[in-house]
Amino acid sequence: MSAQDDRIKSLKYEHPEFIPVGVGILPAAWMKYREELDALVAQHPILFGEQNQDRNYDAVGGTYVAGDHVDVWGCVWSNVHEGNEAIVTGHPLPTRESVRQLQAPTEDAGFPHGFMYLRLGDLRGFEEVMVDFAEEPPELQQLIDTVLQYNLRQAELRLAEMDDEPTIIYFGDDLGMQHALPVSPEKWRQYLKPCFRQIYAPFHQAGHYIYMHTDGHILEIIPDLVDCGVKIVNPQIRANGLDGLEEVCKGKVCINLDLDRQLFPFCTPADIDDHVHEAVDRLGSPEGGLWLNAEINDDIPMENVAAIFKAVEKYRSHFSN
Repeated sequence: MSAQDDRIKSLKYEHPEFIPVGVGILPAAWMKYREELDALVAQHPILFGEQNQDRNYDAVGGTYVAGDHVDVWGCVWSNVHEGNEAIVTGHPLPTRESVRQLQAPTEDAGFPHGFMYLRLGDLRGFEEVMVDFAEEPPELQQLIDTVLQYNLRQAELRLAEMDDEPTIIYFGDDLGMQHALPVSPEKWRQYLKPCFRQIYAPFHQAGHYIYMHTDGHILEIIPDLVDCGVKIVNPQIRANGLDGLEEVCKGKVCINLDLDRQLFPFCTPADIDDHVHEAVDRLGSPEGGLWLNAEINDDIPMENVAAIFKAVEKYRSHFSN
């Protein structure tokens, strides 16, 4: 059975052969560890496939390149650490008057990370958009509507390019902060839930499976995401906690669990094994409903990188016969 088959079986609770696992390696990690990391990757074909090509350890693209970048909305992304992601430092709509003059881009850029909620803050600035949510001026709804209409066009274009065969559609938008939502659940449901419902509806109606990556604390709105058509949610373990994720998600929506990247730089290899084992025990089942995801950055010691690879490979078969 292929890894993709296991993913489909897991999200449908149809007894996958293995827990689907994925390990993402950021460019900064390749730039730092180079041949040492390459040799370790080659030892884990289950995770990475066969490694038969030379690798350029310094290859980066897009906003992972140091310097400033401007996206199709006019937001300025600044990167001071090549190999890691940039952040938005230039916000093209600093005033409500500028919001009233906003027109969506004519260029179709699809669904980059942060396509709906984060886009509002990228355009206005975080403090300004938080004040907007607090005061609820008409410009807030105008801003949301403009971004939504652009995204609905992207959904129409993307769906037109797809085959009829059901597949997993990946979306990403960080809806939470470290310990809470940035706005109340009530305001999220009022202003943002209708957007995600409309964007996801055509894919859901066509029989595709909606995958939603979202960093931060999101426990209160996970049922709302499911109501919007999300079939796989990708939450952070530390921001939400195993207790909360078990209560809200287990048996109700498939989780691609983002293992604790805030633990990995500082713990021991034994801690990593315990961490993955506990997550699988608490959130997994023979029927499915759990994937595992780990991200490797340049702040993780190589012995812990090796421990991550070993642990996710070990526990992927936790429920296998």
